[in-house]
Amino acid sequence: MDVKKLLDMEPRAWDFIARLEPKLGAVEYMPKEKLASDLVSMLNASSKGYDNELGIKDTHNGSICPQDKKPRVAVIGSGPSGLFASLVLGELGAEVTLLERGQPVEQRGRDIGALAVRRILQSESNFCFGEGGAGTWSDGKLVTRIGRNTDGVQAVMKTFVQFGAPPNILVDGKPHLGTDKLVPLLRNFRHHLRQLGVTIRFNARVDDLMVEDGQVKGIMVSDAELRPGSGSQKLSFDAVVLAVGHSARDTYNMLQQHNVDMSPKSFSVGLRIEHPQELINSIQYSELAAEVQKGRGRIPVADYKIVKSVGEKGAEELDIAEQSRSCYSFCMCPGGQVVLTSTDPSELCINGMSFSRRASKWANSALVVTVSSHDFKPFQSHGPLAGVEFQREFERRAAVMGGGNFVVPAQRVTDFISNRLSVTTLPPSSYRLGVRPSKLHELFTPYITEALQQSIIMIDREMPGFVSSEALLHGVETRTSSPLQISRHGETYESTSLRGLYPIGEGAGYAGGILSAAVDGMYCGFALAKQLSLFHGDIESFLGKAQNQTGFVKY
Repeated sequence: MDVKKLLDMEPRAWDFIARLEPKLGAVEYMPKEKLASDLVSMLNASSKGYDNELGIKDTHNGSICPQDKKPRVAVIGSGPSGLFASLVLGELGAEVTLLERGQPVEQRGRDIGALAVRRILQSESNFCFGEGGAGTWSDGKLVTRIGRNTDGVQAVMKTFVQFGAPPNILVDGKPHLGTDKLVPLLRNFRHHLRQLGVTIRFNARVDDLMVEDGQVKGIMVSDAELRPGSGSQKLSFDAVVLAVGHSARDTYNMLQQHNVDMSPKSFSVGLRIEHPQELINSIQYSELAAEVQKGRGRIPVADYKIVKSVGEKGAEELDIAEQSRSCYSFCMCPGGQVVLTSTDPSELCINGMSFSRRASKWANSALVVTVSSHDFKPFQSHGPLAGVEFQREFERRAAVMGGGNFVVPAQRVTDFISNRLSVTTLPPSSYRLGVRPSKLHELFTPYITEALQQSIIMIDREMPGFVSSEALLHGVETRTSSPLQISRHGETYESTSLRGLYPIGEGAGYAGGILSAAVDGMYCGFALAKQLSLFHGDIESFLGKAQNQTGFVKY
C-alpha cells in the first residue's frame, strides 16, 4: 500500500492508518504474470493446435480430436455444473442434449412472480427448478473455499464475464452478481450453447434411466407438466451427466431403485434471521454507516459472516467429533429479501435473495446448525435418503406451524431465546406471502434449538444489537446443501456403481455454491471428453488439479 498516494486521494484515511502497526511479512512473488483465460478462448486456442500462454500442448495435432461420428451425451440439469459440462463437451465436439425440467429464465421469472403475488406454485418452475438452477434467484454469490485464485476458478469467473457479468467480479473481495445480472448472463450462455449445436430442451423431466448390464444406455424423458411416466420418450446416449440440484428428490428415489451407490451427507438446518439493513450497517460500520446510502454510497452495504461452535448436552453419548456443533451464517443477503423455496405445497422452506444493488431495507441470513448421519437415525429405514426425510420432517412441521398457504412461521429473536410466543405485533418482514407468530423454539429437536439459541447470544456479544426486538426469525431453512453424496471415481467422475453415469455438482454432493458447482462441471466435461476420445490434452497443465469438494460449504 502506498500510504502517501492513499492520503492524497482520501485524507480522512489517516485516522485509520495511524492505528496500524508496521509488520514484516511475506509477499507472494510471481516472476511471470499468468493470466487465466475464459473457457471459450482456451478451447478455441486448443482446437487450433498451437501452444499458448496457458500451456495447452500440441500433442496430437491439437488437443481436441474431431471424430466422424460424434458421441451423444445427455446433461440433466441446467444449473452451473450442467451448463459448464455442456459448454466443455459442446466445444470439444460431442453431440450434447441439455435437459432442464424447469423453464428458461424469462418464463421462470413470470412463474416466480405468480408465486409471490398469487401464491401459485409451479412444481417444475420455481426458486429451485429452472434455467440456472437454485442460485439464479439468490444473492448470486461468487465465493468459494476451493481457491479463489486457482486457474480453474479464474477460468469460470472470466467465462461469466465473457457472457455478460460485470468485470469487477474479477477483483472484488466478495464478488456477487444478483438475480438481475444473472438472468441476462444465462440468456447469453444459452445462446452460445445453441450456436455450438447443443440441443436444449426445457420442461423436460428425466423420469428414469435405461440400464443394460450395469451401464446407462439412455434416459426416459417426459413433459414436466405431465405425471411421471405418462407419455415418456426413450432417448439413447453414450453417456449421461447428472447435474441435478439438491432439491431433485424424485431423482434420488429413482437412483435408489437402480441401486446407485449413495450415502447420507452432513448438511445444515436452521432459521433465517432478518434485521433492518440500517441496523446491520450501524453495527458493522459505526459512524460510517451513513456513507452506505442504500448501495449508492462509497461504502458497500454491510454484511456479516459468523461461525460459532457450541457444546451439546448429553455429549458423552456422542463421538468426540460430535460433542460440539458448528452454527454459522449461511447465504447472507444484505439489502435482500426472504423468499419461498418450496417445491411441494405440503412443505415449507425458505432462502434469501438480493438484486445487484442490494438496495432493500432488510438484511437477512440463515443461521444454521450442522447435522450428520447420527441425527438421521430415526429415518435410517430410508437408507441413503435418510437426510432427505430429515429435511422433509421439519419442512412439513413449518408448513403446519405457518397455517398453510405458504405463510411462514416467525418469531422475534428476543422471544426465541426466551422460549416464548411473540404476542405483540411482529416487526415488518420482507417475505411477501405473510408471516405468522409461532413458537419456532418448538419446531426443531431440542439440540438444534439450543445450539441456535447459544450461538445467537454469542453473536450478540461480538455484534451488540444483533439480538434486537427488530430482528425476526423465519422458519425453516433446510436446503443448505445436498443431503447425500453419489459415489464416483475421482479421476473419471463416473459413478462407482453404474457405468456411463457422471454425477456432478451440488445435487451429487460435490459442490456448495455457484462457483464450485461450475468448476466441478467444467472438470467433469474434460474428464468425460477424454474417455470419449474427444480430448487428449492434459487438463491439469492449464487448469491445475481439481480440488476435493465435499459439497458442505460455510459462507
